[in-house]
Amino acid sequence: MALSQRYRLLAPLALVGAAAIALSGCAEATPGGGNGGSEGKTTVRISGGITGSEADDLNKTFAQFTKDTGIKVEYTGDKSFEGNIVTKVTGGDAPDIAIVPQPGLLKSLVETGKVQKAPEGVSKAVDENWSKDWKNYGTIDGTFYSAPMLANLKGYIWYSPAKFKEWGVEVPKTWDDMIKLTDTIRSKTGTAPWCAGFASGDASGWPGTDWVEDLVLRQAGPDVYDKWVAGDVKFTDPEIKDALEAVGSILKNPDYVNAGFGDVKSINSTAFGDVAAKVADGSCALTHQASFLSANFLDVKNAAGETPKVAPDGDVYAFIMPGTKEGELSVEGGGEFVAGFNADKSTVKVLEFMASPEFADARVKLGGVISANKNADPSLASSEFLQDAMKIMQDDKTTFRFDASDLMPATVGSGSFWKGMVDWIDGKSTDQVLNDIQAGYNN
Repeated sequence: MALSQRYRLLAPLALVGAAAIALSGCAEATPGGGNGGSEGKTTVRISGGITGSEADDLNKTFAQFTKDTGIKVEYTGDKSFEGNIVTKVTGGDAPDIAIVPQPGLLKSLVETGKVQKAPEGVSKAVDENWSKDWKNYGTIDGTFYSAPMLANLKGYIWYSPAKFKEWGVEVPKTWDDMIKLTDTIRSKTGTAPWCAGFASGDASGWPGTDWVEDLVLRQAGPDVYDKWVAGDVKFTDPEIKDALEAVGSILKNPDYVNAGFGDVKSINSTAFGDVAAKVADGSCALTHQASFLSANFLDVKNAAGETPKVAPDGDVYAFIMPGTKEGELSVEGGGEFVAGFNADKSTVKVLEFMASPEFADARVKLGGVISANKNADPSLASSEFLQDAMKIMQDDKTTFRFDASDLMPATVGSGSFWKGMVDWIDGKSTDQVLNDIQAGYNN
């Protein structure tokens, strides 16, 4: 699926990486086995795609829980989790709990008949701590199965606060203001203000899908967005064409792109993470990317040879792409969901803990991530940027939608949609590209 493949390439907020395991679903149970003995399991095993240092942090998150309950929690990451988990579950090799990175994969797991309906305590916790949208993403065919865990936020425009001050410009409040800002920067610098990169190996094109998704949500609204995800609004319909053309007003305008890299077609040969260096050294004024781009700035140097400071008064920062009307806050993003495969008492206790603000606070405090849990403490996030992002996710006024391409069938979301964006940058017409993307539903 689109979300996991793109974030596997870098991102601290998407929590993916590389290490392999053999999943085990029934080990270390007390008398009564894995089906709910009187004492429950002594060890609850969790599997997912989170690896490396972030897997270590996830295990640390359960330290106090283990002290309080005596239940040991062992999380192990699998770089091939998404490709393997359905096969393992159907083959009787399910973990106690799985951390699932997309609603589409959750649906596939539910269809195996092995995922347990969410316990009452989990359902109650999600009602208390998350928006209805988040609960809906863990609900399949009217039954609630899976609580959300962590989150990431998309639709950011990264910029240099120092350069904005030098140019005498401010963060725009509407889409039209952003276009005016672009023209102002070009007039002051004589160079293209925007940079973009679509190159991502086999996943090339996904950064373009994020642009389109943002514009559909902001221009056409959440209802059209939902119908588009469901396939009821086609790519060839006017609302989607309008969104793609709005994206094109920036990305296909040679006066606006591709700062620091070349012409419009250089977008396809530019690695999506490489834009961070150009924003840091001042050669690119604006770039569109998710919150996880903050990680890339750790690997570059600014003009002074230092790691750029990500802060409102620092070297780089970001604002949410504005909507068509001032004050509207519509965002897309992603996150993980927690699914249980047995009704063992210890498994249920772990599931309930993972749906709590205490779990969110413990993990967020360790750094690099945010949660959409409304009762978690955003001040615990490891940077001002992540604190701001978490507040946006928690705000009842925020309209949130999950990444559309991750919810669409794979033949479209991570297939014809990705490819279509590459073809579009290479010069294929908007109408032909939209027809080609829509044809992915027939594959």
